[in-house]
Amino acid sequence: MRSICFYSDYGYEDDFAGVCRAVISRIAPGVQVIDVTHGIRPQSVLSGAFVVRNTLPYMPERAVHLAVVDPGVGGERRAVALRSAGDRLFVGPDNGLLVPAAEADDGIVEAIELTSAELWLEPLSATFHGRDIFAPVAAHLAQGVPLLEAGRPLQPDELVRLDVPEPQYAPDGVDAHAVLIDRYGNVALDCSRDCLQSADLGRDIELVSGGQRYHARVASTFSGVRRSDIVVLIDSYGQAAVCVREGSAAEVLSLDVGDVVGLRRLAGP
Repeated sequence: MRSICFYSDYGYEDDFAGVCRAVISRIAPGVQVIDVTHGIRPQSVLSGAFVVRNTLPYMPERAVHLAVVDPGVGGERRAVALRSAGDRLFVGPDNGLLVPAAEADDGIVEAIELTSAELWLEPLSATFHGRDIFAPVAAHLAQGVPLLEAGRPLQPDELVRLDVPEPQYAPDGVDAHAVLIDRYGNVALDCSRDCLQSADLGRDIELVSGGQRYHARVASTFSGVRRSDIVVLIDSYGQAAVCVREGSAAEVLSLDVGDVVGLRRLAGP
């Protein structure tokens, strides 16, 4: 029996996540469900993909990863399940959400379009596939139902891939992209520790975003700057993040997921 790690953008005020958990419990009452988060930015597939990938190393081995960020629910997007070379299973929409994590787990070795309606709930809602398709399938897979019984095989290269941004080096620094914003307003960038070191920015830098320029400091912890100062540090997942000590960088810099953030060396005297 496998654990289920559950990720979504359902939030904590509505019943959506709880109903999905109840469906899992009815099908597989002995399965452990770990609510990793239901606070993914609404409809942000990019943020969800980074969350699933970042947290993967800390999850139980051989778990089923049930991830639902599904702005295309009820449309033409497929419902899929994947198996990684690390023998983890991933269930969710075929919109790029699952692929980065599965590829990070030594690659995708099996992919299925979920077409076996006998594993779903009936009647099927057009707007709540998390409850009616993804949660039931995840529960059955956690109990040992073979992946091939969930639908028809796909080639991994048929899966939808995200257009994941990459940082671009400039003569005086690097242009990165906001990919995650947490509840504190810290803004994670698509710039790793190595990327930040390669940019060779120095301690005091300039941030450029939305036509505005801000002074910031590169530091290892929040204690390296004063209250309300902007700081660039390496977060707990190894990504560069723009933060404000005891404040919200997303608010101060008016940043949203996908925005470009320029990190620039200060000009000499």
